[in-house]
Amino acid sequence: MEKDFSKFEKQIKVKFNNPKLLQQAFVHRSYLNEHRTFELDHNERLEFLGDAVLELVVTENLYNNYPNPEGELTNWRASLVNSKMLSRIANELKMESYLYLSKGEQQDTGKARNYILANAVEALIGSIYQDQGWDGAKEFITRTILKELPEILEKKLFIDPKTKFQEASQEKEGATPSYKVIEEEGPDHNKTFEVGVYLNKEMIAKGKGSSKQEAQEDAAQAALEEKDWV
Repeated sequence: MEKDFSKFEKQIKVKFNNPKLLQQAFVHRSYLNEHRTFELDHNERLEFLGDAVLELVVTENLYNNYPNPEGELTNWRASLVNSKMLSRIANELKMESYLYLSKGEQQDTGKARNYILANAVEALIGSIYQDQGWDGAKEFITRTILKELPEILEKKLFIDPKTKFQEASQEKEGATPSYKVIEEEGPDHNKTFEVGVYLNKEMIAKGKGSSKQEAQEDAAQAALEEKDWV
């Protein structure tokens, strides 16, 4: 399957010394199950690297530019590096058409695809870091992800859904939400969790995520929408 990554390079304004690194950032594990002779490995190691680089670039930027206390900076950072934000960035960059996916994964859209796209953004950052070093990765992250910070601060998007739902539940129903893992699937290094959020033993909504915390936040957001407390 031939994909024109030179077009993508122009779009992201990064010219790779090693184009194979860029290509690898888009290879999902499932693709290799159906294409065992494919020359590149999947993108999970690049994703691991990119996750760390992204967090440090964002942390450094917040530390150097905002005198706020640690708790606030932590919330701001979380709102910039979570999978919802990263999948949004991936869609802005039109990354989906470049993904290498199995036939099954190609059929699966919605949340599952958004997780794959978010992971691909982290892998892309890892590939830029490997190819262009710290400065190249920092420039890309500043231009594509940190640009979202003013809107996050203006609209207070850094207040996470769990906090919002808890405050609304206590105010409107005098109850505190509880969360319970309904299902775990996938290997240890790439798990997906499904979590239910309950009020007075009644399940209000469910959510999914690559960590329990992420699944809880997804469930809380769904519960806010279900209750029309958004």
